[in-house]
Amino acid sequence: MAVERLLKDEATEEKGDRARMASFIGAMAIADLVKTTLGPKGMDKILQSTGRGHNVTVTNDGATILKSLHIDNPAAKVLVDISKVQDDEVGDGTTSVVVLAGELLREAEKLTMAKIHPMTIIAGYRMAAECARNALLQKAMDNKQDPEKFKSDLMKIAMTTLSSKILAQDKEYFAQLAVDAVMRLKGSTNLEAIQIIKKAGGSLKDSFLDEGFILDKKIGIGQPKRIENAKILVANTAMDTDKVKIYGARVRVDSMARVAQIERAEKEKMKEKVQKIIGHGINCFVNRQLIYNYPEELFADAGILAIEHADFDGIERLALVTGGEIASTFDNPESVKLGHCKLIEEIMIGEDKLIHFSGVEMGQACTIVLRGASSHMLDEAERSLHDALCVLSQTVNDSRVLLGGGWPEMVMAKEVDELARRTPGKRSHAIEAFSRALQSIPTIIADNAGLDSAELISQLRAEHHKETTNSGIDVISGGVGDMEKLGISESFKVKQAVLLSATEAAEMILRVDEIITCAPRKREDRM
Repeated sequence: MAVERLLKDEATEEKGDRARMASFIGAMAIADLVKTTLGPKGMDKILQSTGRGHNVTVTNDGATILKSLHIDNPAAKVLVDISKVQDDEVGDGTTSVVVLAGELLREAEKLTMAKIHPMTIIAGYRMAAECARNALLQKAMDNKQDPEKFKSDLMKIAMTTLSSKILAQDKEYFAQLAVDAVMRLKGSTNLEAIQIIKKAGGSLKDSFLDEGFILDKKIGIGQPKRIENAKILVANTAMDTDKVKIYGARVRVDSMARVAQIERAEKEKMKEKVQKIIGHGINCFVNRQLIYNYPEELFADAGILAIEHADFDGIERLALVTGGEIASTFDNPESVKLGHCKLIEEIMIGEDKLIHFSGVEMGQACTIVLRGASSHMLDEAERSLHDALCVLSQTVNDSRVLLGGGWPEMVMAKEVDELARRTPGKRSHAIEAFSRALQSIPTIIADNAGLDSAELISQLRAEHHKETTNSGIDVISGGVGDMEKLGISESFKVKQAVLLSATEAAEMILRVDEIITCAPRKREDRM
């Protein structure tokens, strides 16, 4: 029993096979959970939180689903992490990454059962991943030189990304929106400049892309509704000090007249501040905080448009887009950078009035206004669009393109298979297992569409053993189709990220041979 007392009471440890089984099972369970969202015929999940307000999310995005789960199994957490990283890194392929890692582990489980050491499996996986990556590199196409072709590539990639999401009905329309937005960025991957505003009402078809910037605010009372050649001062400062606030202020006075004096002094201070602000030679003032009636009146008299209470995101973006800086002191006007734009006006979307800044300094800025039937719909549409925008902005930088629909996986599987035949020793089993795991992605795409996956995958494999082929799974017609004709493309960067992250995650989980769970700290009774 001496050994048993090494750990504190209630701490548990699992050794050897049991630990490995626990991690395998956890990881496979997670993979099976998101597996059904893969592919154009993938289904959505409803996530309901048990907290206040029972928020409901309807989503198809692997990372969103996994982020919202509270998981106990340590190996499953690794998979959740890789999907998060995939989401931050390239934006799409979050489900594929988890599914591939899960399949790799499923294969590894069979191999460990056959008494092959995990390190041997890892060595095999390493070789296989390297080989698969080279196969992709050779097959990738690059149309950077030909702008027309490149644009159609982008359209195809956007449509492929969107086809597994809620926007699949109007995917051409939204792909066009996304491509236009990303083309305006001119190669930067900074998606801050693309603002997405969600307004319930109308249908998804009513969404549109607007060059310029839209602030979700109303214009104050008695102020100009439209300004040309605007000079904008973006500020974060308190404009509500002209009245003495009774709460929390302690002033001892000997008569009421003194209070009036104090108020007058405050008012003077406010007026000075407003004069300083006007002294910048501006005609639009946007503030993060409240603007009281008195300063608002002063601004209106000076013919300046004052916007109060703009949300923080809006402010930062507005400053970024108009080329200004957020100011909080106004003593030296020459050091403050003002924002510029050609025209400010009020527009109506649905029921709401918004302020539209057009002709902004930073040419790449634009706003996408999403319309939709319900807030859940809008959230999901925003997530889908965000995925598409991420993938496109990555593709603009690294313009290599692959075909989609399970084609890249089959290409990799074929190469990896050949490598397995050439490799002596036990590693060849692991390499072969890797190729089976790769083939599982097209299998799952076919399964989700309710097709006969075994039949289809064997057809695909036969096709891919010919010299050059573009065949992948055509979910719509339910057979093997030519991906190039169907225009199904994916970004090389996404595929590569999926391959490498999944292999590394599987490797990490494979290395585990012991799980030690700490005992929870006990609360002492304070009685």
